[in-house]
Amino acid sequence: MKPSDQLSEFVQHALAQGGDRDGIAHALAAAGWSAPEIEEALESWASVPGLPPVPRPRPYASAQEALLYGLLFLSLGVIVWHLCQLGAVLIDWLIPDPFDGPHYGWDSSVRWSIASLIAFVPLFLGLNRKVARMSVGDAGKRRSLVRKWFASLTLLVVALVFLGDGVLAIFALLNGDLTLRFAAKAALVAGVAALVFAYYRDELDD
Repeated sequence: MKPSDQLSEFVQHALAQGGDRDGIAHALAAAGWSAPEIEEALESWASVPGLPPVPRPRPYASAQEALLYGLLFLSLGVIVWHLCQLGAVLIDWLIPDPFDGPHYGWDSSVRWSIASLIAFVPLFLGLNRKVARMSVGDAGKRRSLVRKWFASLTLLVVALVFLGDGVLAIFALLNGDLTLRFAAKAALVAGVAALVFAYYRDELDD
């Protein structure tokens, strides 16, 4: 029997015998269980008068959701990357560098970014709508492990982008290279990262 199963079974028996949740938590803490383990074990059972402890839905994982959230994660990453690419080009056009030569038309990278956005934005919106439908009603009460892992990975990447963007901006300032164009690009990256963070902010509360 796994330790987690052992803990869950103990909590079930303790609640069935009328044990107080605080008392059970103190006993488990004294036995060496961590606070997150204790909280998860207690939250796995609902106390209903006249009934034995009722199990709550547990986190789950499925291959279908792995495909769904994987595509959602990939499409979001592609959209964010190419939005930053197009934003940087727009900044270069709005804040020209006198040492740069004249630019005529769009280069291949701009056309590639536009083509990628045309392909991936509808995919992302469709997947996002499907995820929203899955989260409505009783199914939304169950926690998807796949969703939590992809959300955590995304938030980790966003945090690293924030830190890297800040370090580059500070380095440029200390080096005397912080131009208006550089500052605008740094603000663009930070703004896009903030939007992604806002999209996944609810995952922090699960």
